[in-house]
Formats: sequence, structure tokens, C-alpha cells
Amino acid sequence: MTTTVLTRPTKSPTESPAAKRVTLAQTLAHTRTMAYRGLLKIKHNPEQLVDVVIQPIIFTLMFTYIFGGAISGDIASYLPVIIPGILVQTVITTSMVTGTQLREDMDKGVFDRFKSLPISRISPLSGALLADVVRYGIATVITVIVGLSMGYRPGGGGVVGVIAAGLLVIACAWAISWIFAFMGVMMNKASAVQGTSMLILFPLTFMSNAFVPVETMPGWLQGFVNVNPVSHLVSAVRELANNGHFGMDVVWALVGAAVVVAVVAPITVRTYMRKA
Repeated sequence: MTTTVLTRPTKSPTESPAAKRVTLAQTLAHTRTMAYRGLLKIKHNPEQLVDVVIQPIIFTLMFTYIFGGAISGDIASYLPVIIPGILVQTVITTSMVTGTQLREDMDKGVFDRFKSLPISRISPLSGALLADVVRYGIATVITVIVGLSMGYRPGGGGVVGVIAAGLLVIACAWAISWIFAFMGVMMNKASAVQGTSMLILFPLTFMSNAFVPVETMPGWLQGFVNVNPVSHLVSAVRELANNGHFGMDVVWALVGAAVVVAVVAPITVRTYMRKA
């Protein structure tokens, strides 16, 4: 009579959890790939750029020719006021698309297919946020070009001041996009993300110093405008673009963006990872 000894099969190296871990370098590479995917979506669907191409043109022309004479006396005097305001309003509004497109991808099951791939689980989210930076850059360039074609001439800031102002707006928009990414992960429909985002952004952008002087508003509204973070960002952009001055508004804008990322990004990542 023979006895057969059964031994537990050992796991192959490819089956060990450690072998399946993704390194930081791989995560960055996967993020770049997912960002490239986002850019390809824009290439194949150019209508996604309507908001960053058409909106700054329409808003700049409309607000300048309607309010320029009434607020500043003439168009030339109003352009240094309105161009930074339109720049902030356009780029910040563009950031809400991050949450909408993220929710659409999740609804279509795209992220479910990503689960079966040997990639970093966070790369679809981080790649989408990185790709949207290109959208912010396009909106910034178009707004400045439209302003220059209408006669806007930056003051002491010059080219360096305008570039610094553009980079500041892009950085703040990227920080705010984390909020909309969180909404995209949490909400069930893309339409809900878009509707809620509009309800948040419209009061913040229009009830600010972006288009009219604060002194012309009622006293109760001035209190809100003075604490509105969009107002501080607009003031910071005006300081950089028009005067080349790195003042406290610039510091507060950068600090605010850093705080938003530090608080919202970890919550968004944890929520996304739990659902993904």
C-alpha cells in the first residue's frame, strides 16, 4: 500500500500580490497614456472644444461692447478690467467638464474595462485631469488673443506678466477640477454633475469683481464679493497681467489652490478607488 502526499502548490511569481503592484514610474507612464487618450477624444470629437474656443470670443465681445462705455467710459479703458475677468471666468468654467466627462466614462463602462488591464487603477482619473490642462491652456491663449485684437495692451506686466497670469489661472482651474472630479465620482448622472456645477460656478463668477467694480454693488453684495475666492483670483490676474506685480492676491490664490488640492484630492482618490 502506497501513501500519496499532497502538497500545496506554490504560487508562481506572477501571481504574488507584490508582483502585481504598480510602481510610481509605471503610474506616471500610465497617467501620460490616459492623458493622451483624452487628447485623442478631443481630436476625434472637436466639438468638445466649443466651450474653450467659442465662449471666450462671445463673452469678450459681448461684455466689452455692452458694458465698456457704461462702466469705464470707453472700450480701451475697460479692456484691462474685462480681459482678466473673462480669462478667469472662461477657464474656471471649463474645469467643470472634468467631472462631466468622468461621469460619462463611468456610465459607459469604460472604467470597468480598465480594471482588466495591468495598469494603475488611479491612472484613468489622473490622466483625465492632466488632459484637461490642455483645454485650460487653449482657453487662456484664445482669450488673450481676442483681447489683444480688440486693443488690450498689458501695462507693466508685459509678456512675462501675461504668461504668469495665464499659468496662475491654469493652476487654479486644475485645483478646482478636483472638486468637479469628486462630484463626477459621487453623482449618478453626467447631467446632474453639469447642472450642479453650473449652480455653483455662475454665482461665484458673476457675483465677483470680474466684470464691474465692487463699489457699484449694494453693500450686502459687496461683503460676499470681497470674500469670494474668484474675486481674489481676478485681482491676482489683473496685478500680474496689467502691472507685473506679485502681490498678496497672487499669494492667496496659490495658497487657496494648494488647500483645495490637499483637501479634495485625497477624498476624490479614495472615493474613486473604492468605486473602481
